[in-house]
Amino acid sequence: MPDGKSPLPAASAPAPDAIARRLRIHGRVQGVWYRGSATAEAARLGLSGWVRNRSDGTVEALAIGPLVKVETFVAWAHRGPENARVSRVEVFEAELERLTGFEQRPTV
Repeated sequence: MPDGKSPLPAASAPAPDAIARRLRIHGRVQGVWYRGSATAEAARLGLSGWVRNRSDGTVEALAIGPLVKVETFVAWAHRGPENARVSRVEVFEAELERLTGFEQRPTV
């Protein structure tokens, strides 16, 4: 580019073997570093997606990646970080989205 700046990377299409799962995590999952820990776990696994608190006290996440890695993330979600007390995790199939990385989103 003429100004010497690189363009931001475009969101790439999910891999052909990618799946998407939306999770709703119930229990004591807010105020215990759940979102930050989920972001770190997703990054470790190389997943795309997001995590956010919900005003009803749950945490919601979208995980996109290969089946085995998404299943590993779902298994982690049942435990969460040390101070979390997960009582239930609902898992739903979701549409694949073109996302880059995994991020924390604002509460809804």
